[in-house]
Amino acid sequence: MKKIIAALAFAAVSACATQAPVESSIAEPETVQVMVLGSFHMGNPGQDVANAEIENMLTDKRQAEIAAVADALAEFKPTVIAVERITEAPDYIDPKFQAFTPEMLKENPDERTQIGYRLANELGVTRVYGVDEQPSEGEPDYFPFGELMAHAEATGQGEALQTQIEDIQQLMADFSGMQEGNSVAELLMMFNSGGELSSPDFYYRTFYFDRGEAQPGAELQAYWFMRNAKIFSKLVQVTKPGDRVVIVYGAGHKFWLDHFAENTPGFTRVDPLPYLEKAAGE
Repeated sequence: MKKIIAALAFAAVSACATQAPVESSIAEPETVQVMVLGSFHMGNPGQDVANAEIENMLTDKRQAEIAAVADALAEFKPTVIAVERITEAPDYIDPKFQAFTPEMLKENPDERTQIGYRLANELGVTRVYGVDEQPSEGEPDYFPFGELMAHAEATGQGEALQTQIEDIQQLMADFSGMQEGNSVAELLMMFNSGGELSSPDFYYRTFYFDRGEAQPGAELQAYWFMRNAKIFSKLVQVTKPGDRVVIVYGAGHKFWLDHFAENTPGFTRVDPLPYLEKAAGE
């Protein structure tokens, strides 16, 4: 009896293996395709824990390089551009873009203008959103680094935390030195290839400073996650199936924004690296 059952099972498997696949008549639902372009802050506002010295992005040479990046990204055919700017709910329309003129490219080095607005203007994209999130009254600080520093000092870990900060500062100093001899596309590739410049390791290492129920490292990570989750939530609200989004953001946000694009149902993550490689002539 067992031999008969085994023979029938083998025959069934063989039939399945040889049977022609049946094409489904159900179309795959369209997703929102999201390309997260992690960028260095071209206007060099100096608001991060560690900041790089950025060359003048308004020179003819750099302008031509940024134009090459925009031309390459244009091949993705985005229908939506999103940038790191606080705007009004519920529409999140970026009023700065509504006032944009091409002449501003000669005056404003900020990456929102140089990449986001340039790309939207080039393609005639009118849906430009500001999706940033900052705490309003009654909301938590999304980057409570001061609390972590105070805790580290109080628990005899101040020197260890300072070493971590210096490591990041050295990374930014190294990047500053890399600007000469590298195009804007090549510099952006450094922030979008999964290397140290966009790594979340700094946040994960803050766990080691927690002691008992005093957990400022865990809290810093949780609040940073919350900020990025709220950023992506705004993007969900302003997009629809079939949209193709380029979101231009500080590279420190790239890890989590990529995470949400890859794991949120109805969304698909698109890697910007092939487009940047084309802009760089690779």
